[in-house]
Amino acid sequence: MKRKRLNTIFLGLVCLLLVLSSCGEKVNQNHKAGKLIYGSTKDIRDINPHLYNGEMSAQNMVFEGLTKNEDGKIKPALAESWTISEDGKEYTFKLRSGVQFSDGEPFNAEAVKQNFDAILANKERHAWLDMVNEIDTTQIVDDHTFKLSLKHPYYPTLTELGLTRPFRFISPKSFKDSGTKDGVISYAGTGPYKLVEHKDNQSAVFEVNDSYWGAKPKITEVDWKVISDSQSLLLALKKGELDLIYGADGDQLNTDAFNALSKDNSLVSVSSQPVASRAILLNSKRENLQSLQVREAITHAINKKNIINGILNGSEEEAESLLPKTAPYSNVELKHIDYDVEQAKKLLDEAGWKEGDDGIRYLNGKPLKLIFSYNAQNAQEGTVAESIQADLKEVGIDLSIVSEEKQDFLDRQKDGDFDLQYSLSWGTPYDPQSYVSSWRIPAHGDYQAQTGLEKKAWLDNLISEVMVEPDETKRQADYSEILTYVNDQCVYVPISYSKTKAIGTSQLKNVVFNDSQYEIPFEKMYFEEE
Repeated sequence: MKRKRLNTIFLGLVCLLLVLSSCGEKVNQNHKAGKLIYGSTKDIRDINPHLYNGEMSAQNMVFEGLTKNEDGKIKPALAESWTISEDGKEYTFKLRSGVQFSDGEPFNAEAVKQNFDAILANKERHAWLDMVNEIDTTQIVDDHTFKLSLKHPYYPTLTELGLTRPFRFISPKSFKDSGTKDGVISYAGTGPYKLVEHKDNQSAVFEVNDSYWGAKPKITEVDWKVISDSQSLLLALKKGELDLIYGADGDQLNTDAFNALSKDNSLVSVSSQPVASRAILLNSKRENLQSLQVREAITHAINKKNIINGILNGSEEEAESLLPKTAPYSNVELKHIDYDVEQAKKLLDEAGWKEGDDGIRYLNGKPLKLIFSYNAQNAQEGTVAESIQADLKEVGIDLSIVSEEKQDFLDRQKDGDFDLQYSLSWGTPYDPQSYVSSWRIPAHGDYQAQTGLEKKAWLDNLISEVMVEPDETKRQADYSEILTYVNDQCVYVPISYSKTKAIGTSQLKNVVFNDSQYEIPFEKMYFEEE
């Protein structure tokens, strides 16, 4: 009986080795064919480039703009060149010739105008981006020349035309009812890849766009595999079922997992330069956060070094301001609020919040209770919340943590129904102009957190002015005022400057990062020849 059991175990091990061997052979064959298996916790959803329902990294694979933001510069994309009028209000684009959409439709000035007009037909949805509000007219000059006229000289024009959405081009054949705001019937773009298969919440397959005008990618197929649980996602990579995981936030690649997998010789891990800033939003409109002294006390009470060293494993630089000084117009001298528990207690005392026998502070019989809500998909945010909970307890603030599904979290953000929330700036190339512009839109948590500020109307007006300010010196002065005000009002508690991270099989080469943390440059990657 014992020998039989040993024989069974031996046969089982042999079978396992054969399976693992065949899996390796299959993966290698896939690599030779240029097939990459990418793992994500998120489905691509609807990748209509004129809406916001799809994954931006998928949209970037299929659709292109007139310009692109690369290596900190604005570079030609579907427009090979452009000229700007002396008054800064007219942009004339020379379009690439010989370009066509993946469905065979020609890319020309008529297609450009149709796309711009489709975007403008849904102007209210795109109002966060001032570019949409500044467009006066669109004009076809000739088949390969397009003119964009603005109401004012709008300085971020070329940058915002290169953003992942909404100014990307889809074949007019894909339009529904002559537009795109109510959906599209297909996803035909001019980009390096085309979507050939999509199974909701399961997978998507992208193949090289044979009609692509640029250099053909060496990765000929990207299989996007959806694994909603982050631990299962990491296990799949470890088992060789995936070639790549890539992401900027904790629901895709948390720091602990990244550091652990970085020690695996069969994998390669890379991280970008700092691209965005992590912060905690303090909602100035909420009853217990209306006082600047309370918000400043909270800022003093949060031990950022504990978060950076204990949760982020020292992988990110501590943020002293909402935006890094390397961001345009952000090299501003601001008041820095250090970690200081005693100063936090003093400010709360001065604000009238006195500590009770239970260690919680009270004002007029009401306890100083706050709620920190976060997206349940992002375990790292929950750990950060727990760290802050402990910090605030030390100064007499009772912080409850609410973990909720992503849509509930976003609804709460939109409605302003929160005290504290985790916040990530949009990063390059959105910071500061597009990010700051969005502060005026009620759909964003930033707007809601700022609504209790005495000078909110002034702030919004100044943001509107800076977007169309032609004088560089005045523009810098305006940004200095904007950033100084939100800093001094303690609406944000800056934590660190985030990095995009990627882990892939060691055979995958040139895993690099675009300027935008929301894009994945699959077209630049390749598998090492064996």
